[in-house]
Amino acid sequence: MTLLISVFAACISTIVWYVKAPKSREMFVGLLSLMYWGASIMWLGDAIMEYRELGAKYFQPAVGDMINDSFLGLSVVALGLIIWIVVLLVKDPKGVIKSMIKK
Repeated sequence: MTLLISVFAACISTIVWYVKAPKSREMFVGLLSLMYWGASIMWLGDAIMEYRELGAKYFQPAVGDMINDSFLGLSVVALGLIIWIVVLLVKDPKGVIKSMIKK
């Protein structure tokens, strides 16, 4: 589930990056996309190693394991969004924070 959730997040962020190409550079959507693709590659490596260890049983997870993996996948997506928001606040591409400080 972690791999599936992170791949969906990577695909969605990549589509947003592509559709909003001129403004995506300003809003660092490419950074968000790269973070999710990196997480997807990490989970793919984890899935390959777990498959080597478990064999065919890898495709028959228990319900509790699927729920735990789902929470972990959603946590990774949330952490990626938090990092992206922090980068946006620090870089302040639209000058919102700077204008609030000047007031």
